[in-house]
Amino acid sequence: MSTRSASSAKPPKAAKTHEIRPNQSIELLKELHILTRDGTMNQDSRRKLKQVYHLFQFIEPLLKDLKDSQGSLTLVDHGAGKSYLGFILYDLFFKEQQDASHIYGIETREDLVTKSEELAARLGFGGMSFVNLSVAESITSERLPAAIDIVTALHACNTATDDAIRFALEKKAKYIVVVPCCQAEVAGVLRSNKSRSLGHALTEIWRHPLHTREFGSQITNVLRCLQLEAHGYQVSVTELVGWEHSMKNELIIAHYKDLPRRRPAERLNEVMETLGLGELRERFFVPEVV
Repeated sequence: MSTRSASSAKPPKAAKTHEIRPNQSIELLKELHILTRDGTMNQDSRRKLKQVYHLFQFIEPLLKDLKDSQGSLTLVDHGAGKSYLGFILYDLFFKEQQDASHIYGIETREDLVTKSEELAARLGFGGMSFVNLSVAESITSERLPAAIDIVTALHACNTATDDAIRFALEKKAKYIVVVPCCQAEVAGVLRSNKSRSLGHALTEIWRHPLHTREFGSQITNVLRCLQLEAHGYQVSVTELVGWEHSMKNELIIAHYKDLPRRRPAERLNEVMETLGLGELRERFFVPEVV
C-alpha cells in the first residue's frame, strides 16, 4: 500500500508512515516487522522505528568519517542473529555508496545465516555477507579480511562481547560499538572468591547475591572501557535507548586515536587486583606498557 493510499484510508497510521526515510526498503521494514504486511504501522512499530533511527544516529557519523577519510569501508556485526542491525545500516547508508564497502554478519545459528543470505539476495544488497561462526572463531578465520574498519556487537551475551572486542583489537578496528548483555563471568568470580575476601570493607558492595550480579555487570563494562583505553582508544559510554525499553542498555563506543596507554593499563590491573579478579587477566588483556 502506498503512503498516499494509507493516508486516505487511515489518517492516524498515515502520519506515522511519514517517519520512514526516503529510499528505505519497504520490504526490509516488513521483514523486520516494523511495517505490517499491508505497509502500515501501529504504535509498537513506531517505537521500533524510533529505536532503529536512534541507534543509526550513533553509528552514522562513524561511517561518514570512515567514508570521508578512506573511501570504502568494512563493518563486522557480531552475534548478528537475524542481522537486524546490519540490514538497517546497509539500507540507510551502505547501499548508496556504490563502492567496495561491505558488511559481514557473524552468527552461530546456521538457519539464521541462510535466511539472511536469502533476504540480502532478494533485496539486492550485494555488499552483505553472512558467516556461520562464533565470535571467538571469527578472530582467526580466513573467511574475513585481515583488517576491519568498524566492529559492532548488539546484545552479544556474556563473554561474546569480550570476544568481539578482542576481534576488533586483532583487526585494528578504527571504531568499536558494543551494547553488552547478560554479563555473568565477573560476577561468578566475585561470588567464588567472596569467602576469601570478606574481611575487606569493599566486599559489602557485592555481599548480597543481587548486588553481586549487578556489580559484576557494572564492573565488567568498567574493565572493558579500561582495556580499550589501554589499547589507545578514546571511549565514550551512554544509553542506547530509554530504560523503559531495555535494561541491557549501555552503549560503549571506542575510537582508535593511539592515545597514551600507561595510566588506563595501570588502573585496569589495580582494579582487578583490588577486587580479586586476577584470574581474568587473559580475558581483559592489555599489552605491556614500557
